[in-house]
Amino acid sequence: MRGLLATSIGVTCAAALALPLTPPASAATARPASAAEAAPSGTARATSPDTPVTSSLSDPSLSDPSLSEPSLSDPSLSDPSLSNHPALPDHPALPDLPDLPGVPALPDLPGSTQSLPLTPLARDRALGGATTDQGLPRRNVRHFSLLGVVWDDPAAELHGRVQVRTRTSDTGAWSGWQDVETHNADHGADPGTPESASGRVRGATAPLWVGDSDGVEIRVHPDTERRTEETATAALLPSGLRLELVDPGSAPPEHVPAGPPRSRTPTTGSGPAGTPEALDPPGAATAKTAKTAKTAKAAEAAETAETATAAEASEGVEAGEGVDPGEGIDPGEGIEAGEGAEGAEPAAMTAMTAEATAASAANAPLAPLGATQIPALDRLGTERELLALRGAELTPAQRAKPYIGPRPSIVTRRGWGADEKLREKKFVYTTKVKAAFVHHTASGNGYKCSQAPSVIRGIYRYHVKSMGWRDIGYNFLVDKCGKIYEGRAGGVAKPVLGAHTLGFNTNSMGIAVLGTFTSAKPTTATVNAVSRLTAWKLGLFGANPKGKTYLKSGGGNLYGKGKNVRLNVISGHRDGFATECPGRQLYGKLGSARSTAARFQGR
Repeated sequence: MRGLLATSIGVTCAAALALPLTPPASAATARPASAAEAAPSGTARATSPDTPVTSSLSDPSLSDPSLSEPSLSDPSLSDPSLSNHPALPDHPALPDLPDLPGVPALPDLPGSTQSLPLTPLARDRALGGATTDQGLPRRNVRHFSLLGVVWDDPAAELHGRVQVRTRTSDTGAWSGWQDVETHNADHGADPGTPESASGRVRGATAPLWVGDSDGVEIRVHPDTERRTEETATAALLPSGLRLELVDPGSAPPEHVPAGPPRSRTPTTGSGPAGTPEALDPPGAATAKTAKTAKTAKAAEAAETAETATAAEASEGVEAGEGVDPGEGIDPGEGIEAGEGAEGAEPAAMTAMTAEATAASAANAPLAPLGATQIPALDRLGTERELLALRGAELTPAQRAKPYIGPRPSIVTRRGWGADEKLREKKFVYTTKVKAAFVHHTASGNGYKCSQAPSVIRGIYRYHVKSMGWRDIGYNFLVDKCGKIYEGRAGGVAKPVLGAHTLGFNTNSMGIAVLGTFTSAKPTTATVNAVSRLTAWKLGLFGANPKGKTYLKSGGGNLYGKGKNVRLNVISGHRDGFATECPGRQLYGKLGSARSTAARFQGR
């Protein structure tokens, strides 16, 4: 009976596999159908920018790809860099097929997220036929530029390997397999804080920037060597694995600054008019329009031609000393836009939402309401600003000789096109900034500097919509051309509580360099930007970039909760948590950054 049953199944499978696989020529080059076209059964759909995309049971992507033989032409099989990893099941190369069912196109949106549940791919004979790998065969999807994998339990770790390949929208060519950084739990809010205990937080990989794409394939292979007799019945991978495809959206024209700043003069009223900036950004280049580009370490840098001239906010959102990091402050309070300011643009003002107005007002008086960039200041202007911002807290010695670096130019959240409706409304502050933790985003180095705002929008949406955080986790971000960007909302001069170094977010700030620096070296412009930013921000709170400080651990894998830990004022992420971040190459540059930052402070 068993032999007859096996024979019947074999005949049925053989008949199914014998069916023609090549569709009509018209279908072979088909792209995703328009929204007006009726989608075939099993087509993934989404009715809003962030509606999870699911597939019906008739979706052929749910078939078991383990029935197919691996493609011998797969470049990953001959890649020597993969020789130390277990062989992963592959899918036949299908360059002339229309992949899987198309996805209806949607109108231009200010960003969206497609969330695709992963399905079983392969069975491991050594584990009694248990399903191990999860993923998705290649398929058509809506346009996206950044991706990552999330799962239900934020405390669970993904021990294994995540690989993806994507199809470029412009050429239709598929990339080779790319690894996604799986160890990302160390970036996040401290344990037990309202943000980490919100019930919305998920486990996640680091995001990966892939550029404009419309097709994807993914495979997740668990580390079966970690399996023991005690865990033999446990799941090899976290439950609820989903592939998140992020479209960062296209920002309005005033939201696309890129490259070093054009202005070299201090803000009006902050210093002598026309005084050049004392310390020009290393590696900076000037350009007249956003379409003009120069290179910095072989990276593209474009200039913004947009400057907001809206009325200044007469009062910002302020947190008093000793604010509990778990307590929120309503950004809508105390915001009054000045009326009739010279050069104000009513159209630009009315285009700002209440959330955008609050985020911009948090930077008063550093920049006008609606500004896309906080301009650089010379040393004299910065010292005057320090007295205005924190004069009452300075000692007589600090007032007489303030150690602070000239304020660098910083692209605001409005400048990089943040959708302020994504984040939580309230701003949350810690007491002061005693240390800076340097990170890399592990999102890859394939972006152009003109794309940096788009990369940041993608990371922002991934942190909030996919990972469940209240806002982007980092306080600042730096691109490879040395441009600095405002991160978590609340004001660049204020001690905003971030979610960047698990266990050490209180009384610190997180600076993320866009890219992966495990083997790639950061540019000189990037390292100098970190130096200039820390010289200014740490100087606001009297911290010496070359010094040491104590921070109390909120809990982590290196230091228990409540332990006072002595750290460098400028530390790498790995100093507070056992992690590879910020990558060996960037971590090796922190000594230089400390010395340069101290010199900028006049020490």
